[in-house]
Amino acid sequence: MATINVYEQYFAADCTYNGVKRKAALVALVSDSDAGMITYKALVTFFPHRDEEDYAISYDACFEKELYHAAGRRSKKREKEFLESGVFKEEINKLASEHKGKVLWDKPLREARV
Repeated sequence: MATINVYEQYFAADCTYNGVKRKAALVALVSDSDAGMITYKALVTFFPHRDEEDYAISYDACFEKELYHAAGRRSKKREKEFLESGVFKEEINKLASEHKGKVLWDKPLREARV
């Protein structure tokens, strides 16, 4: 099994989960390949971000949604489509709102890692 974060980036966020105020989120497009199958997931995890140096991820507020699962392997074209079509952001927004959270897309905390 090979799991890769195809894209990941930290953003300011707003969420209270398990009684803890979360001020940041890590969002990722995750690729998972195993036995001739490929899966892509949208993942968001909210964390406290108490100061500029605090990037300690708390995995109790981690949510994911499967975007694609089929026979095959990684596709740069498919990955680009998820990111550029808005599907990825839309699914992250849905996940966040299901848990009364919000990713502030216009306030990145770090450059994207692609």
